[in-house]
Amino acid sequence: MSTTQSQAITPQLRQWIVEQAEAGHAAEMVLKSMIDSGWKEDVAIEAMESSLRWHLEKKAVQDGLSPALTVPDPNLDESPLYIDAGDRRVCVLQAMYNPRVVVFGGLLSDEECDGLIALAKPRLARSLTVATKTGGEEVNADRTSNGMFFQRGENELVRKIEARIARLVAWPEENGEGLQVLHYVPGTEYKPHYDYFDPAEPGTPTILKRGGQRVATIVMYLAEPDKGGGTTFPDVHLQVAPKRGNAVFFSYERPHPSTRTLHGGAPVLAGEKWIATKWLRERRFT
Repeated sequence: MSTTQSQAITPQLRQWIVEQAEAGHAAEMVLKSMIDSGWKEDVAIEAMESSLRWHLEKKAVQDGLSPALTVPDPNLDESPLYIDAGDRRVCVLQAMYNPRVVVFGGLLSDEECDGLIALAKPRLARSLTVATKTGGEEVNADRTSNGMFFQRGENELVRKIEARIARLVAWPEENGEGLQVLHYVPGTEYKPHYDYFDPAEPGTPTILKRGGQRVATIVMYLAEPDKGGGTTFPDVHLQVAPKRGNAVFFSYERPHPSTRTLHGGAPVLAGEKWIATKWLRERRFT
């Protein structure tokens, strides 16, 4: 039985919580006050979290932002060390909630990393980015890697990895773009950028017809450079090391810098870096 059945979270309670936050009272003090008044701790925490999310979302829309989208999210409610991804048990190495960033250990085996690289090598070309002015693709000076795309479900290896990702982050396989493999050598990088499509750009309506907004990204490390090449999140001063077989996942509920998902691929200083990137859309990608 849910604890909320015995203690209801009323509109009046939500309003009181919001007022305390706006008055500058620390969350710990508000929580203590609720518990001292007879609220069960788990109900009080749920009330605070849901009320503040509701308040922030309402304010964001009032300020002219688009409503928040439902996004992929691995189930970390019980702080698991491992997640069952169907055919593989994946380790949770690090989790951040704002922005939503999760670092996974052992998402891919060594054999799978080698297999993706071998399949990708003959098809590499200068990496392109989405042309936001037209909805097409273009060479971008900020992205100096070589890369290629697999079609979704193109071969057995790709199908296996796509199914694993879908289970890991609780998102339909059909909502994923094709898997992209990228190769970086010393001096190459991808400067900080956002993965969502800017609504203000003229080409965005054309892009969105294929599956709506991008709502999450997962970057998988296939080979480790000797130096450099980490995935950086400048807004939160986070850098994820490009450890072979590991991956970093992050989601963004609206196409706006408030998601704090600005990220980039730091320059490779020595050796070679190989990654596979999977972008997830809000709807079926065609």
